[in-house]
Amino acid sequence: SHVAQGYNPPAMRVGSSLRPRPPLAARTALGHGLQRPSRRPEMVLQALRGGQSLIASLQSGSLTISRLYNSSFVALAIVCLVLQLLGRAGEGGKSAPALKPAERSLRNRFLVVFWAYKMADWLQGPYFYDVYASKIINGVRVSADGVAKLFLAGFGSTMLVGPFVGGAVDSLGRKKASLAFALAYTVGALSTTTSSLPLLYTGRFFGGVGTSLLFSAPEAWLIAEGQKSSVSSSMLSQTFGLAFLGDSVVAMLAGQLAGGVAAKGGPTAPFVLSTAFLAAGALAAALTWGENSGSAGPAEGKGKKGAEAKRSPDLVGRVGRAWAAMLADRKIMLVGAIQAFFEGAMYTFVLVWPPAVRAAIAALGSAAESQAVPFGAIFSCFMACCMVGSSVFSAAMRTGLAVESVVTIMLALGFGAMSLATVAATRHMLLALTLAFFVFEACVGAYFPCISTLRSRLLPDEHRGAIMNLFGIPLNLIVVVVFLSIAKLGTVGALKCSTGALGCAFLAATTLRAVTRPRR
Repeated sequence: SHVAQGYNPPAMRVGSSLRPRPPLAARTALGHGLQRPSRRPEMVLQALRGGQSLIASLQSGSLTISRLYNSSFVALAIVCLVLQLLGRAGEGGKSAPALKPAERSLRNRFLVVFWAYKMADWLQGPYFYDVYASKIINGVRVSADGVAKLFLAGFGSTMLVGPFVGGAVDSLGRKKASLAFALAYTVGALSTTTSSLPLLYTGRFFGGVGTSLLFSAPEAWLIAEGQKSSVSSSMLSQTFGLAFLGDSVVAMLAGQLAGGVAAKGGPTAPFVLSTAFLAAGALAAALTWGENSGSAGPAEGKGKKGAEAKRSPDLVGRVGRAWAAMLADRKIMLVGAIQAFFEGAMYTFVLVWPPAVRAAIAALGSAAESQAVPFGAIFSCFMACCMVGSSVFSAAMRTGLAVESVVTIMLALGFGAMSLATVAATRHMLLALTLAFFVFEACVGAYFPCISTLRSRLLPDEHRGAIMNLFGIPLNLIVVVVFLSIAKLGTVGALKCSTGALGCAFLAATTLRAVTRPRR
């Protein structure tokens, strides 16, 4: 899974940002702004850290790191509950418009399959590193470099075959493609039970193909079915908001479930368990989904010729036409830029947040440094933040705010949060770093329904799957380049790359908002 609790190879587990750290006293001063008490920027950062009393409690050990994040999770869960209650009340105390039976049926059929597939995806994430690091091949345990190559194999296959997979999604059918996802991911999951390097690489290839299918086929199916049934765009937006709100809950449950089965059956157990959810999702899709494919556009012609083109297995030709359609529409290009830059920043964040948090905890002193880092609790906090973001998106949609405005505001917050995270990681400021990461995760929660809504409105249906996967080429390129350069970049350098990518995404969103704004 690309979206894991954080790919955290041994070289980055040592509690450093791959750069020398000053002595403890100097680190403490740097981390808490004590060297320049009279300067206003330091006072602002000190306020963001929550005050010296909390810092002192963490340093002394009277407040444990686990308790800090468990308390944060409770607070975030309460915020989520309040937002949901306010959402149910609706605007001005009025309840939200009831869905028509056909709309409710479409939503439920989609969500059952989507959440089952996402459960399988999340189950594989937490133990991605451990499952490969535990392999002994020819009497030698797989090294960190070997795991890195397997990690990149999945991204590489997604980047190289994704557009052709997207063309197949459009030509052969979105239901078939969703079923093919379950098959590809099952092959990838079961490959982890072997100690054969060729089979492990084969599994990673199929995992990359499955990722391309997961992030294009179900969404394309829902949008096409919605257009066929003439459902409102607001219903699709609400469905995307609910889908990714539930995805955060699924992720938290998957983390707990993966930990439980891994404790008994080792790191391969979550992968094997994921096949049950893949089978359940595939069965639900097979029984409840109808087939749809990309409608023939002007490029394919009309009548019998258009129908034949619609089913054409000429994937190269389809990808070429999708590429031409993308280049011809500035709005599509801007949506692609938003997706590539934001998700590039997000996957880079996934790579480096564990060592950044570990280094900040170590800077608090020996009492904090001796404690185990509660990655599970932190991950649960991240997912709760995603729920907050998804809830805010749904609330914004109910007010009638344009999705282009929502995504612009979200990206501005994300850029600010990652900028703060970069400063906090440089100075090893735990609370400022935590706050920044929480805000960014809330932006992630709002991003996915935002980008799905934009794609549903702006991408032509005949090329939807291919274009969505073409967007993945620059995205995966960003991730591969950062990953290969991580030893030179370090944690702080990688966070700077994320900040820059979010700035580019914000500029693209601002331009899209200006282009799509109605002229007076």
